[in-house]
Amino acid sequence: MRYLRFVNWLTELDQLAGPIATIWFEEVRRHVGTDAAHVYGGLMATLTAWAEMRGVPYQGVPVGTIKKHATGKGNASKTMMIAAAHARGYRPADDNEADAIAILHWALETKGGMA
Repeated sequence: MRYLRFVNWLTELDQLAGPIATIWFEEVRRHVGTDAAHVYGGLMATLTAWAEMRGVPYQGVPVGTIKKHATGKGNASKTMMIAAAHARGYRPADDNEADAIAILHWALETKGGMA
């Protein structure tokens, strides 16, 4: 069900706030456990299928790249990521939202890694 809910969420975003032109996401290469790796793989399969079927380009951004761009340190802590979002004028609810803000700014400021 989590993957169906993910498809529905992507579709709703595309319809209500879209159209989605490009997707950037945190590319995780290390997982704490087998279950986390399986869920990540399922979400990746769902995301890539959704994007491919609609012709939406997508790109994973390594965690260290996101952290270095946001804080200057590739191994920044969760607290540092939240502080970086605050410095940009945001009030993230948690470190996950701070990471999403950092990905947004990385994508905008580097033109998706092309600058």
